[in-house]
Amino acid sequence: MKKSTFNTLLVGGGFLLGTAGIKLLTSAPVKNACVQGIACGMRVKNCYQDMVEQAKANVDDMVAEAAYITQSEAAADNAAE
Repeated sequence: MKKSTFNTLLVGGGFLLGTAGIKLLTSAPVKNACVQGIACGMRVKNCYQDMVEQAKANVDDMVAEAAYITQSEAAADNAAE
């Protein structure tokens, strides 16, 4: 097959595939599937954000406790002198 014929067939096939793809994407079942997929992604995002917030709270608690211990030790050292 000649290269020009092959290229013409590729362009024609791409056009047909694009046209069919647009028709397919605008159909109700595909739209519903996309909406369900987006909703699932949003649920995953919310769960992830909750986990991150809990981890931040735990780190803040640890930092506050470490600061308290450091201040207590410094006060005990100053009292001993």
